[in-house]
Amino acid sequence: MKIRDMNRDWIATARTLNQALPYLQRYDGATVVIKLGGHAMGSEEGLHSFARDVALMQQVGVNPVVVHGGGPQINGMLAKLDIQSEFVRGKRVTDAATVEVVEMVLSGRVNKAIVQAINAAGGKAVGLSGKDANLMVCEPTDAELGFVGTPVAFNPDFLRSLHAAEIIPVIAPIGAGRDGETFNVNGDTAAGAIAASLKADRLLLLTDVAGVKNAEGEVLTELSPGQIRAMIADGTVAGGMIPKTETALDAIEHGVRAVVILDGRAPNACLLELYTEHGAGSLIRTPR
Repeated sequence: MKIRDMNRDWIATARTLNQALPYLQRYDGATVVIKLGGHAMGSEEGLHSFARDVALMQQVGVNPVVVHGGGPQINGMLAKLDIQSEFVRGKRVTDAATVEVVEMVLSGRVNKAIVQAINAAGGKAVGLSGKDANLMVCEPTDAELGFVGTPVAFNPDFLRSLHAAEIIPVIAPIGAGRDGETFNVNGDTAAGAIAASLKADRLLLLTDVAGVKNAEGEVLTELSPGQIRAMIADGTVAGGMIPKTETALDAIEHGVRAVVILDGRAPNACLLELYTEHGAGSLIRTPR
């Protein structure tokens, strides 16, 4: 690389940092909950890029909370162990054998891989599940689904104490039952509920699509809860996007300022959303 080209790159970097200043100030001290989906984790390189983004966010004053999924990893382990799954109305039944595998994969391999990546990037992360410090107490969602749980009680003060110690919580969506049960919780549901308990400034739902699309297939950059409900009713929002948008609506109703659905596979997706004018993905919030 020629010297003048290097200087041009440095100037561009400095200009980018200068333009980011209002957004750095805007999110100083803000709590941002990030749901990292199993598909959005992508490659090892993608995970390390995400980890650097989270470490940087903390460095510039954000209080990040990472909640992760791991559906593909769970499916792979169930197949490896030859554990067959049953489905009721299209939803997987989580029996005693399955919930053991779910906890092993999510609280073990997936959780620690994310923690290790953030720590390697210069952050200070700790791996948890909803069972730690009664972080997420659950009740059965549906008796027919077995150990699938709905969060009903939380311990946000525990997460705040970690932030005060400059520790990044990385949470596996495993919940504790009131009678000592272990519950598998949908990752989006867990992230939305934890964000609501913290009254988070932002909930970022990182997935494998670019955002909420209209009937023409174009990503919509900003939506109100009313528009989302109308799009669900007329079928524009369908399939796997329905539970994500419903998570967003519930989170906003319970105190989260805004939710963004964005493609977690895109490089620096979180930084683009928080620190640039155009953002990334689809922002859902109540009109001001």
